[in-house]
Amino acid sequence: MVRMQLAIQSETMDAISTITSITECEYDIKGVTVSLSRKGLKAFPENNLFQLIGLSDEEYGHECVQDIDLSRNIIREVPRSIGEFMNLMKIDLSNNQISKFPDELLELKKLRSLNCKNNRLSCSSFPKEFEVSFPNLESLNLSGNLFINFPSQVTSLTSLKELLLGANRIRSLPREIENLQSLQYFYLGGNHLSQIPVEVGFLKNLQCLVLCDNQLTELPSELEQLKNLSSLSLHNNQLTTLPPEIIKLTNLRELSLRKNPLVVRFVRDLMWEPPSLLELAGRTIKNNKIPFSSQVLPMSLVRYLHTACHCLNPNCQGVYFDSHVETVKFVDFCGKYRLPLMQYLCSPQCYSPCPSSSSSSSDNDSDDDSYVPSNKLKKVLLG
Repeated sequence: MVRMQLAIQSETMDAISTITSITECEYDIKGVTVSLSRKGLKAFPENNLFQLIGLSDEEYGHECVQDIDLSRNIIREVPRSIGEFMNLMKIDLSNNQISKFPDELLELKKLRSLNCKNNRLSCSSFPKEFEVSFPNLESLNLSGNLFINFPSQVTSLTSLKELLLGANRIRSLPREIENLQSLQYFYLGGNHLSQIPVEVGFLKNLQCLVLCDNQLTELPSELEQLKNLSSLSLHNNQLTTLPPEIIKLTNLRELSLRKNPLVVRFVRDLMWEPPSLLELAGRTIKNNKIPFSSQVLPMSLVRYLHTACHCLNPNCQGVYFDSHVETVKFVDFCGKYRLPLMQYLCSPQCYSPCPSSSSSSSDNDSDDDSYVPSNKLKKVLLG
């Protein structure tokens, strides 16, 4: 009887030991990371992957791997066997010589991060149905490749939170970019962009937008809708002014503007053409509030008088029509830093602040750099 109890206890302990062993094995399998960066590999290690990291092929299979790092090697192509890593969540293939993805890449349904920066990829490198094959992809890095056009497949990856396409030769962005509503970090530095579509302003979750080192001459006013934007990099472009609406970005903490024309001596660029006799007559009527109607003036002149614009100098009550002064005025933004905004004045005299009481000194502060406390400049990089 005692022997039978001992035998049962022994079998029970063996079963528990076996279950524990299986559980530990399954736990280890779930977190396998393959790190083979800087190994001088010329090909993807298909047959000896686990041996290279000190694991046995008999104990581990491709389905065990969740993270692969093969960055900084000399790999030219991704093998078709990549599809066997069905549980892969992260793969780093950066700094290789890859020019095309195999169709089997589409089998990686659990993939969350794909880093392929500094390779030889172009728009033709993607397999068909790439855009509908990664429902969980959150981070995609395609910087430093050979893209001339924005890869249209990317605009359907609606789960993306990070998208990096810097250091390519992209000339424009598609309107479909607004599909990426989950996007938080968007890097486009070092391309050939001359303009940004208004749809970028619809990316409501965007927190960081990098547009440096392009050929931008203007920005869409729709950027004001990026209420969560905290960092905006615009240095090394051709910007001469910013849209006034940018002041509405109240969460902005970092603004980089260096090496733009608007920063050269803070861009006090005046353009003045003397008003015509017609405009002088129109200004006289409007400034002196002389009543007029179509009964005493031709209808064409009445319409002309209705096009008058008010001078933006707060000390001037004048108007202008076609002839005006264009100048860049730096205004205090949320007590943090100052932004260059285009304003139109009726004459060069309105550029210099009119002498008045000391109460007008606050209006003049934005015209004189010395009035801006250093603690307000924070992280605005004007170079």
